[in-house]
Amino acid sequence: MSRHIYKPMLAKVAEEAFSGKDWIFEVKWDGFRTIAYVEEPFSLKSRNEKELKQNFPELAQLTKLASNIVVDGEIVVMREGKPDFQSLLERGKAVSTGEIERQSSRAPAVYIVFDILEKDGESLTKLPLTERKAILQESLREGANVLLCDFIEAKGEAYFQSVLEKGLEGVVAKRRDSMYEEGLRTGSWLKIKKLKTCDCVIFGYSRGNKSRDATFGALLLGVYNNGKPVYLGKVGTGFTEEMIRTLIGKFEKIKADVAPFKPEAGDVVTWLEPKLVCEVAYQVLTRDMRLRMARFRRLRDDKSPEQCTLDQVIEVKKTGSEEKDKSETQKGALEPDKLSEYAKKRHFEETPEPKATVEKKGGKPIFVIQEHHARALHYDFRLEKDGVLKSWAVPKGMPESDMKRLAVETEDHPYEYRTFEGTIPKGQYGAGTVKIWDKGTYEAKIWENDKIEVALDGQRLKGRYVLVRLKRAGDKDWLLLKGKE
Repeated sequence: MSRHIYKPMLAKVAEEAFSGKDWIFEVKWDGFRTIAYVEEPFSLKSRNEKELKQNFPELAQLTKLASNIVVDGEIVVMREGKPDFQSLLERGKAVSTGEIERQSSRAPAVYIVFDILEKDGESLTKLPLTERKAILQESLREGANVLLCDFIEAKGEAYFQSVLEKGLEGVVAKRRDSMYEEGLRTGSWLKIKKLKTCDCVIFGYSRGNKSRDATFGALLLGVYNNGKPVYLGKVGTGFTEEMIRTLIGKFEKIKADVAPFKPEAGDVVTWLEPKLVCEVAYQVLTRDMRLRMARFRRLRDDKSPEQCTLDQVIEVKKTGSEEKDKSETQKGALEPDKLSEYAKKRHFEETPEPKATVEKKGGKPIFVIQEHHARALHYDFRLEKDGVLKSWAVPKGMPESDMKRLAVETEDHPYEYRTFEGTIPKGQYGAGTVKIWDKGTYEAKIWENDKIEVALDGQRLKGRYVLVRLKRAGDKDWLLLKGKE
């Protein structure tokens, strides 16, 4: 059967949300834009006309919910109430029948329909949007894997805020009287998104082609995590001609032979010394640590590469038990949220303090107490837990029997800090001399949010010590006392 192959109508970018009686507003779904031909033969065509029905067999449900229509919508995979683009990508890459069936069961797709283009062989593209919406409601029933896209009229600003609060990426504004203009981006549809930004180090660039074959294709971006570079993907859009010339001039002076990470397949890369910082806008960080929809904004001459750390893009989620979101960055690497504050406070090219490179596995947990001659003498009490050293500054030293000491919680330190002795230079965080006062192993008797009790087995100290959070003081203040045996 011969039929017309529709090209999706496209949306221009709007800088900010707005309201207007001539507009309707829908959620902007983060998925695969797809035209569904609910007729014989059934077909799901992507934006580049790739057939998708074999990857999403559950969407054949459309044929039971309607007949003889062509509709436009978005295929999404939902996780925790929000579209998960990474899971959708994995669905799209599956090849074998067995893997496709397993994925459709584990991560079922949903087709969210927002427009109808044809009914019973008659094109509807010349009708106003509101009429097409009414016909769509009459022509398609909803199912477990097929939903009709809700919309609101006029109140775009309030709707945009509501959508962002739900963790969704933005809205699409559409003129009520707009026709469906195939393959065109006329301004009758506008996408409004709140993008995130981060500062990245430019580690290299890929070879360009066509109009940019004499310059570069995309910049290879990264940040630092505990002093190690972490690849976050590429940015190839957002450059003015003047900025391209500026970048090429700077690149000529800092070309390097060392690759900080493995390039993506097919890329021909020129590596650079990590000296340039740029600000990048992006939509979301995927689970495989890539900036999605990255766009170059500007160079940051006011920021050093060492200040570009992973905590800019990793969101730490806490539960009632204070557990953190465990977003793994690299195989064998520590969780980035644990030591981001430690790295952010230090310039490792100037301080002798250690970076995090290893995580201890197995064996009894250790403790260390370091005498720290900073602006005022204090003692740093550190307990190994979950691969890092949980730390408190004790101004008056470890308590003896019947004594109570203030202990101020500080940032987590890397496991390597257990052996650190030396002088932190003036001008650096914690400047002064550090030496080990006691060390050994410990056994945790209680480890709760507001109370920690441990049995120390050190060279100087042995026995029970108790930390109790002072709830009426600052949230970092604890009481440290010697426990009864």
